[in-house]
Amino acid sequence: MQIGVTFPQTEIGNDPNDIRDYTQAVEAMGYRYILAYDHVLGAALDTRPDWTGPYNSETAFHEPFVLFSFMAGITRTISFATGVIILPQRQTALVAKQAAALDVLSGGRFRLGIGVGWNDVEYQALGEDFSNRGARCEEQILVLRALWREKAITFNGRWHTIDNAGINPLPTRRDIPIWIGGYNETIIRRIGRLGDGWTIFRAPDDAIGASIERMRGYAVTAGRKPDDVGVETAMSLKQVPETDWEGFINGWRALNANYLAVNTMGQGFTSLQQHLDALKRVADVAGVTP
Repeated sequence: MQIGVTFPQTEIGNDPNDIRDYTQAVEAMGYRYILAYDHVLGAALDTRPDWTGPYNSETAFHEPFVLFSFMAGITRTISFATGVIILPQRQTALVAKQAAALDVLSGGRFRLGIGVGWNDVEYQALGEDFSNRGARCEEQILVLRALWREKAITFNGRWHTIDNAGINPLPTRRDIPIWIGGYNETIIRRIGRLGDGWTIFRAPDDAIGASIERMRGYAVTAGRKPDDVGVETAMSLKQVPETDWEGFINGWRALNANYLAVNTMGQGFTSLQQHLDALKRVADVAGVTP
């Protein structure tokens, strides 16, 4: 199981020197990848007194493709994953282009995590339909893979029409792994049929183990091998006390997870060093070494 970090999007601030120092420090510690969340716009609360979403217009978010391009230029080995890009609120061909460019510039160090999101305010502002986002996401996956594998494609779908056109450059591997986030049964089926992996931020309990087995069963039904679909998770230090870190990590190892990202946000940290100190303690517990 590769252990990475969740980029502290909402707490690190906007100083590029801090982002550089964080990125290079976690690579030097031996963490294998950096995961970043995605939100393009936040809703302002002055006209939404009943807002219940976890983020709003006061919450800082660095755009993941731009962020990872910056990080790729100042690192050598650490890889990058979105957790997750809200795919249906973005133009598919543009995502294909951005992801391919990042993959080329990073030397193939990128996984694209996608999801359908929860914030209809973003969809409205970006001119996309919130109501059909799940079904449209499935067609988007097909379009992305076709654009990454062929110099030019012709595609006529329900939501996409491409007439003998393509992107250049293509990804380093002529493909980019697509990991899908979400929890309901429709999404679990989608992951089994179409995903390279499942991004699932939960505790390693029996219920999650059963969900993973169902997902792998859907993969088999789709004519795939169970191991064709990986599992990625996260450990939030806000939710998991230090005394439980080792058990949590080992629990996911027992479930054969492929990736685990350590999330340091939500603990009231006010400095970059506090995030790095916490990650150093986790590294010691988890056996992360340079």
